[in-house]
Amino acid sequence: MPKIRVTFLGTGAGASIHRAHTAIVLDLPDGTRLLLDASSGNSVMRNATQAGMQAQDFHHILLSHHHGDHMSGLTQVQLLRTRALNGGSPLEVYSTGEALEHATLLFQAIAPGLTVGPGGAVNAEGRQVVRWNPVTDGQIIELGPDTRAWSFPADHISGAIGWRIESDGAAIVFSGDTRFNPKLVEAARGARLLIHEAYGTEDDREGANRVAHSTAGDAGRSAALAGVEELVLTHITNPFHADTQPLIDEARQQYEGPVSTASDLHQLTVETG
Repeated sequence: MPKIRVTFLGTGAGASIHRAHTAIVLDLPDGTRLLLDASSGNSVMRNATQAGMQAQDFHHILLSHHHGDHMSGLTQVQLLRTRALNGGSPLEVYSTGEALEHATLLFQAIAPGLTVGPGGAVNAEGRQVVRWNPVTDGQIIELGPDTRAWSFPADHISGAIGWRIESDGAAIVFSGDTRFNPKLVEAARGARLLIHEAYGTEDDREGANRVAHSTAGDAGRSAALAGVEELVLTHITNPFHADTQPLIDEARQQYEGPVSTASDLHQLTVETG
């Protein structure tokens, strides 16, 4: 039975001191490998190496938004990939135009030797090493022979989105950072797996809402309304790093299906077909 392999390279919230920041790899049945968000610093490639992945293995990166804990690792992926390949196709980065504008500024600031502009980045030899691919709400992008993705608006910051990825008859949905979001529920209908942030529990709903994040209860509610087959909680804050059971327990009050929390380098598989 064909399967999608999901590898969590980073599962920590922005202020996490125990976990790497958000980065998730999907290995699809048609051979396509996707990276959802790019963590920060060198943690995305450090953990990818531990998982047996190399920089040249990454071709498509789907970004949820421009906060540094979700995208600043892009430059490390690009640098190592370019050195390893010494040629070949550019790194394809997909997100909203607003998020890619911030990615452009990031590369201009910390990627010397590259000429960076609205289309991406070009090295000193004139070869394009990064290509920006702006997407609009609901626009379908073909990423492999049997893999496609489309984005939906998230309720976080301007330009933030989540992603639905479909391959071999199965769908995985990534919430990105968001408050409870009816657009996510609509996008996640019938998905095999929902990967949803859980900033905390209902005890601190006010705090979560203030910084435009979801509680574990919000994640469970979304999973239940969308009718997904499985829910995995991520984007874990420091108070729940050592014991994520309160997050699981709260999500289960809303959702009857399987619930778990991800940790760095955790892997799972999703059956397709």
